[in-house]
Amino acid sequence: MPVSDALLTASKPELLDKDGDRTLRGLLYDYFAFGRSLEAARETFASFVGLSPTQYLILIAIKNSTAEKPMGVNQVAERLYLSGAFVTNEINKLVSDGLIEKSPHPGDGRRVQLTLTEDGINLLIRLAGLQRPVNDALFGMLTREEFKVLSQMLSRLASNADSALKLAEHVRATLTSQNNKTFRTEPQRGRKKQRTSR
Repeated sequence: MPVSDALLTASKPELLDKDGDRTLRGLLYDYFAFGRSLEAARETFASFVGLSPTQYLILIAIKNSTAEKPMGVNQVAERLYLSGAFVTNEINKLVSDGLIEKSPHPGDGRRVQLTLTEDGINLLIRLAGLQRPVNDALFGMLTREEFKVLSQMLSRLASNADSALKLAEHVRATLTSQNNKTFRTEPQRGRKKQRTSR
């Protein structure tokens, strides 16, 4: 295999062009840079109202629920791509702080329904004054059609990311095992034989 092919970081033709994986790498550099900006914005939003970044996201997720599709713990965890145990812990803190409340789910007595309290709504109203100009600056250069396409694409990428990370762990373990076997079986070169003392 030519060295240039061996250095490629993807193999699917859709991800490659005449310059190899250069476009893919550029996309990832830009995505990481934008991701850092989003993380910083999220931390700014959360600290503005005295929340952790995860608690902030939970409140926003519950705010965007509907009467037809009320949010429970599992729905919040799925929406935020987080574990149920972690989300449960954060939700309990928000309940203790009086920002959300739990009530029986109208259609399933085994589940709870999460809603914002009046204090939770007032907190998000105060926060929205900061969110609006920042989100306009982050996404305002997109046309409506571009925004819709981006939203759909990121949803598909996010839903596939967990399986990609599991694949990464599997492939890493396989390659590590192969490398260790190769290292043990290859003769060590460049070493002079040590004379035994007599």
